[in-house]
Amino acid sequence: MANQTVGFNYHEKVITNYCNRAYEIAKSKGWHDEERETGTLLALIHSEVSEALEADRKGDAENFVEELADVCIRIFDLCGSRNIDLGKAIESKMLKNEGRSYRHGGKAY
Repeated sequence: MANQTVGFNYHEKVITNYCNRAYEIAKSKGWHDEERETGTLLALIHSEVSEALEADRKGDAENFVEELADVCIRIFDLCGSRNIDLGKAIESKMLKNEGRSYRHGGKAY
């Protein structure tokens, strides 16, 4: 597996780089000239998820993948703007999920 070969520290740094880069790009384009509320940034993430859903409904695989990339970029921008260590958070959460029982929580989905 890639994580065993390269190590999560490498992946955490890649994710941190994406967060910083997405934020800097958005900032350079004027999207952070004024402080943005977290709720606004979350709504933008949600809008990209909705666009991915619509692309999937239409069977537009190319646009679907592009919209998923937009979801990630919006998340990276949020984390970059708030100095959130997303790589570390993902690693921590994945380790937590690995330790959970099969279909934990008894939920249907």
